Amino acid sequence: MADTNKDKSLQLDELSKITDNPSDQYQTTSDVQPPKVEVDKDSLRAHWDLLLSFVILTIILVLEYGFRIELSKPVGLTINLVAYLLAGREVLALAFRKSKRGDVFNEFVLMSVATIGAFAIGEFEEGVAVMLFYQIGEWFQSAAVNRAKRNIKALLDIRPDEVTVVRNNNTQVVNPSQVSIGETIEIKPGEKVALDGELISENASFNTAALTGESRPDTKYKGEQVLAGMINLNTVSQVKVTSAFKDSKLSRILEMVQDATARKSQTQLFISRFAKVYTPIVFFLALAVCVVPYFIVDNYVFYTWFYRALVFLVISCPCALVVSIPLGYFGGIGLASRNGILFKGGNFLDVMTKVDTVVMDKTGTLTKGVFKVQKVVGSGIDEKELVRITAALERNSTHPVGKAVVDYAGNTEDNTKATNVEEIAGHGLKGTVEGKEVLAGNLKLLKRFNISYPSEAENIVDTIVVVAINNKYAGYITIADEVKEDAVQAIKAMHDLNIKTVMLSGDKQKVVDQVAKAIGIDNGYGDLLPEGKVEKVQQLKNEGRHIAFVGDGVNDAPVVALADAGIAMGGLGSDATIETADVVIQNDQPSKIVSAIRVGKITRNIVWQNIFLAMGVKIVVLILGAGGVANLWEAVIADVGVALLAILNAVRIQKIKV
Repeated sequence: MADTNKDKSLQLDELSKITDNPSDQYQTTSDVQPPKVEVDKDSLRAHWDLLLSFVILTIILVLEYGFRIELSKPVGLTINLVAYLLAGREVLALAFRKSKRGDVFNEFVLMSVATIGAFAIGEFEEGVAVMLFYQIGEWFQSAAVNRAKRNIKALLDIRPDEVTVVRNNNTQVVNPSQVSIGETIEIKPGEKVALDGELISENASFNTAALTGESRPDTKYKGEQVLAGMINLNTVSQVKVTSAFKDSKLSRILEMVQDATARKSQTQLFISRFAKVYTPIVFFLALAVCVVPYFIVDNYVFYTWFYRALVFLVISCPCALVVSIPLGYFGGIGLASRNGILFKGGNFLDVMTKVDTVVMDKTGTLTKGVFKVQKVVGSGIDEKELVRITAALERNSTHPVGKAVVDYAGNTEDNTKATNVEEIAGHGLKGTVEGKEVLAGNLKLLKRFNISYPSEAENIVDTIVVVAINNKYAGYITIADEVKEDAVQAIKAMHDLNIKTVMLSGDKQKVVDQVAKAIGIDNGYGDLLPEGKVEKVQQLKNEGRHIAFVGDGVNDAPVVALADAGIAMGGLGSDATIETADVVIQNDQPSKIVSAIRVGKITRNIVWQNIFLAMGVKIVVLILGAGGVANLWEAVIADVGVALLAILNAVRIQKIKV
């Protein structure tokens, strides 16, 4: 049994090393080797030795207890020894190698000592049964670990291994890693997009479920971003490549999922430390069970107490804890991924269970962030001219408000450009356009430069961009945003979980109040600069609250760092978001915040169920074994049974709906 030759920790750590370099899976034609036929190591065929050992043991038990045919001691020893070596030779070899290195406190040595001891006192069948059922338990555990590996590897299957690129008006199929930025690729209906890019065709519909967990088709229009992993649904489409294969959003997400399996939760770290202390303790307790009664029991019988010590050793095996708990966290990460939520480690699953306050940015989190110009009012300047000059400056901004102004200006042939552009955090932009100094931003910007403006601007509820040219007020542009469809549902769900909701924004307090009232937010704070948001979050932390901050993960980096958990909304749209956030929600749905909290709580509950189940049963059987009530058969069935129940409990996380 190949898997038995590895510690559980090594098996589980391999999950984080599935693909160190994603591009390595691709080879040139000359590198391709004939496929190697391998036996599935989880199949019966791969474990013929266990099957044969089980058959031999069954025949012996049927003869002895069914037909009352008692084998002579030499015959019984020989046949049982064959069955024992078939089942346990790998465990014995590993125990020997570890003992040579000075590592004697491990489950392999524990099982070897217990089973050899059973043979030494003439309990041949029980010795075989202990090793056989232990190995069967190992088989199931290995199968569970391998399933977790396959689930994570399955993510790699959504990356195409070939792409059609247009070169010199001809199409050719190449490896995605051979396509350069700026080249055009062609995607046929039913094909997966291989690289991130910008849609050149007028429009196309894509299935984005592999990336966002959202099953509804997403229609993209010319100029919009298309991401690797999406599936073209309706028509041949052309996409201009904007990212190299290794830098695509999908590759970054896969790296993140792989890294997540290496980041252990506090519970995992505790159990790992606990197992290192627990195993030597039970060795010495088993020794005490055998030796101490000699000094305090009148009719001391070595056989009786040695047998009880063997039962003690068998039931004390910590494998149920060592395997099932990490599997629980892998299951939680997998469950979240299938729902379009990416946790950067099992530790953040734990963090989400403690959250009692969710602090949210307004734009792009609770509102769509798709702003549209509603009104343009000029002061001493033509409205079209005001829009043209403002758009020239706003082309240097990545803020959704600036984009709305640029979109409103339209794709004209105007080549007006702004120079000496400076972003004033929380205020707006300053720059030079056609030799004129232009300011564009919120009212705080004009106040900062002591520029007067009409008092009516203070009473406008919509988002407003005020403009000043050469230190003189030139007018304003109003812009409106929409609340997301599931924002009200998300806030209600958080309140149902007794979670306090807070909204922070740089927008005017009137806008914030309007949105907060519409969706039921507990507290909304507007007119905040980045440092103001930090102060509000710090106040909440000083009150002893556990905070998750939800935003874009870039502009609000200081708040993300301060919060217990930083959650990025719409992470597919920003490389920096994927880098900075602890949890990435791959679409823009606020309801996924609640899903992330639920996944954390589901994982925690199942992990602690396994801990209590394993420790509870072990303690009971340890006491029964030391008292002579439980025998080796009951000990091994209890040990293997608990391990299997814990593993099945961990695996079922994958099936739960959130």
